[in-house]
Amino acid sequence: MKQAIFQLGTLLMLACISTATRAMDNLPDGVQLHGFASQSLIGTDHNNFFGQTQDSASLGFTELGANISWRINPKVQMSAQAISRRAGETDNGTPRLDYATLDLTAYADETSRYGLYLGKIKNPYGLYNETRDVAFARPSILLPQSIYFDRLRNFSLASPGISLYSQNRLAIGDLSMQISAVRPNASDEESERTFLGKSQPGNIDSKTSYIGRLLLEPNNGRLKLALTGVQINAQYQPGGGDALQAGVIDFRSWILSAQYNAENWVLTSEYARRRLAQTGFGPFFPNGTTYGTSYYVQGAYTLSPRWSVLARYDYSVADDADKDGIKFQSKSGRPAYSRFAQDWTAGVTYNASRSWQLRGEYHHVDGTFWLPYGDNTNPASTARYWNMWLLQAAYRF
Repeated sequence: MKQAIFQLGTLLMLACISTATRAMDNLPDGVQLHGFASQSLIGTDHNNFFGQTQDSASLGFTELGANISWRINPKVQMSAQAISRRAGETDNGTPRLDYATLDLTAYADETSRYGLYLGKIKNPYGLYNETRDVAFARPSILLPQSIYFDRLRNFSLASPGISLYSQNRLAIGDLSMQISAVRPNASDEESERTFLGKSQPGNIDSKTSYIGRLLLEPNNGRLKLALTGVQINAQYQPGGGDALQAGVIDFRSWILSAQYNAENWVLTSEYARRRLAQTGFGPFFPNGTTYGTSYYVQGAYTLSPRWSVLARYDYSVADDADKDGIKFQSKSGRPAYSRFAQDWTAGVTYNASRSWQLRGEYHHVDGTFWLPYGDNTNPASTARYWNMWLLQAAYRF
């Protein structure tokens, strides 16, 4: 019943989007309105991903959104996006404000621009984070989960704060830099399970955190090189009957990104090194620091103006000192393979028009490191080796 109601809501949203499309010609100067919608069908032979997909097929992954920007004058722009996203147990489709940003340009000339963002800001993380919410802007239905955890999308996409940026045209190429002080939302269950291993009676309260990215684009953007740094500061506040004490979470990560764009093909790779330190939680959660590694290598080839294909190898491990997860299993009793994942992906895209896109994707996975916890509440019932296929229809205006 709930799924039928949501599908009806999807149809109503599409009708609103169609009406908005026809009205775009009448928008005031400086105002732009865009929207998107996508519906995916997902099936797995083991484990669940964004719904009850094991030995079945689920329509549990839906994205609907609209964004508006208003260039008030050459130095001031406002932009915002509302979204309704349904992704199994990690997202229930409740409409929300995805981001709302005031862009203030302090100085600009022919070769440079300096300014700041205020509000709920998209985090400058890797190559795809700022555009990951729109299916057309992603290279595949699912981004490489080693770098872009979809179960933590709400945590990583945008955060309230302030961001300083610069854009400069140099002899070697375009150089941009962005440094943000933000307060990410880490209070949801997926974040708790990621940082603390399981859902706890208390809450994680994020403190002022920092994220920055340096992006160089030589040869008119044919080559992209980026370095991203992240420091997330948070504190755990115990709840009633909690065995844990107030503890501190310090998460840090460095991401190296590289992409080469040729006429018919694109090669992309990103490498991340993570550090997670947890202190002060009491005797039932000893102090500790773990280092993890993630990376992927991806190639996309354009067969024709409408058809393209993609292949990717994606690797992630939670603890470099326990890559096979055996030590973790002996201490926690949870599966060793929940601490790593290797994903071989193949995909195909058909661009029916500028507004409509169809995609198909297949994943063969060893490990469950990035499986959504909410869709797999009993880790012992998961399988180490599993396969997933996805079909997606997407629309934009």
